[in-house]
Amino acid sequence: MNTILIEISKKAIKYENFNFTSQQIKNNWLGNIAATENQIIEKETELGVKFPDDYRTFLKITNGFSAPNDIEPSFENVERIDFLKNIDNSTIQAYVLVELENAIIVGGINEEQYFLLLPPSNENEKWKYWKFANWYPGEHPFENLNEYFEDVLEFITNEYEK
Repeated sequence: MNTILIEISKKAIKYENFNFTSQQIKNNWLGNIAATENQIIEKETELGVKFPDDYRTFLKITNGFSAPNDIEPSFENVERIDFLKNIDNSTIQAYVLVELENAIIVGGINEEQYFLLLPPSNENEKWKYWKFANWYPGEHPFENLNEYFEDVLEFITNEYEK
C-alpha cells in the first residue's frame, strides 16, 4: 500500500492543479506522520470495533491522506474518524440504507464525498469499503482499501498520461 500512496502523491502533485501545501509539494507526499498503535487501539476501543488489517496498515503508514483531486475524499487522521450517524445523520435518513447505520467515516468529513468502512454484522461477513457521494449515485464498493487506492492511481494515470 505504501508504494501506491507514494505513486498517487507524486502523480497528483505533478499533474493536478489542486490545493496542495508547500510542504506536500516539497516532500512529494500527501500523507501525514504515521499513527501509533496506541492511537489506533484508542479509537477502536472508543468505537467498539477492531479495524480491518489493511486500514490499520494504512494508519501506520500515514495518519490521514489529502485528497489527490477534487473527486476523491481526504482520509482523516484516526482521532477524527467516527460513525457516520454522529457526523452526518441526514445522509443516513436520506438514503435509507441499512448498512449506513453502523458505517464509520474514515474519509471526507466536511467534503462532498465520503469513504466509509462498514463493520461486519456477524463473524461470517467481511468489512465493506464504500466510496459514497451525493453526486455519484449509490454506493461504490471496493473489495479492500488497496483496491480503492489502485483505482485512484489508475484514474490519475489515465487522466494525465494519455
